Amino acid sequence: TRCARDGAATRGRGSRAVSRADAGRYLCRATNKHGSAVRSVLVTVEYEPSIAETGCPARRLWVEGTPAELACAASGNPPPRVTCDKLGDNQDPPPVSPNVTRAHAGTYQCRATNTHGSALRNVTVAVEYSPAAVTLRVVPSANVSRGSSFSVECRAEGLPPPTYGWALPPAPNLRFAPDNRSVAVAAAAAANRGLYTCTASNRHGRRAGSVMVRVDESRLALVASLGSLGAAAALGAAAAGGYYLKTRACKKGEYNVRDAEGSSDAARLHRQRRERGDVFGIQLSPP
Repeated sequence: TRCARDGAATRGRGSRAVSRADAGRYLCRATNKHGSAVRSVLVTVEYEPSIAETGCPARRLWVEGTPAELACAASGNPPPRVTCDKLGDNQDPPPVSPNVTRAHAGTYQCRATNTHGSALRNVTVAVEYSPAAVTLRVVPSANVSRGSSFSVECRAEGLPPPTYGWALPPAPNLRFAPDNRSVAVAAAAAANRGLYTCTASNRHGRRAGSVMVRVDESRLALVASLGSLGAAAALGAAAAGGYYLKTRACKKGEYNVRDAEGSSDAARLHRQRRERGDVFGIQLSPP
């Protein structure tokens, strides 16, 4: 008896280790001196599962809102059953529906199993999505005093990371960050007041957010007011000083000493004898 597979050379009887290459259809012929008999035999080879990169890429890129499906092909005989579970998550693998969400991102372990064994492969899933949650923050505050400095920062979630654009009051004192995520204003003026709008964009969409900035000039008005009050106070002090000098300080002029000596408004301080007569020192009392 001799058997040959697919027209290959005739192979005699014997035993050897089976490989997957042994699978196929064989033609066996039995012969003796009286004649021969022929029979076709189909041989299948069973083997444990394996998972290759071609049928199960290690990295997947999904887009939020599209149908969620994690397919992973494996080879084996009998055909293996493949299941994928998210590592660190007790939930079932993502089904074909509902659609992809950001919660689907992570690492999954896919297992192929048949009666001869199993094979494992890890698959990392990234989920891309359009910009979301655009937030603007004015530092130190959205109420800015004229002449002070401030900055407006824009942040947004998104994958791929979004790029940023601005619509804001035109002014010469603006400076944008290298990544365009913020704008700084030095020496704020009236031209810097208004609505600041930031737009975050990537290949999946765009989203905008706005904040109102007010430039407050009340401090200058207060300074001017305080300056006016200071000037008024200085004038008042000068007037009071003049009044004091006019009423309280010493008066220059000519006085009749004899009249002063007998006056109730004067008092003799001392008396000296000189050649020209008595000399009186007097102190005038206020009127």
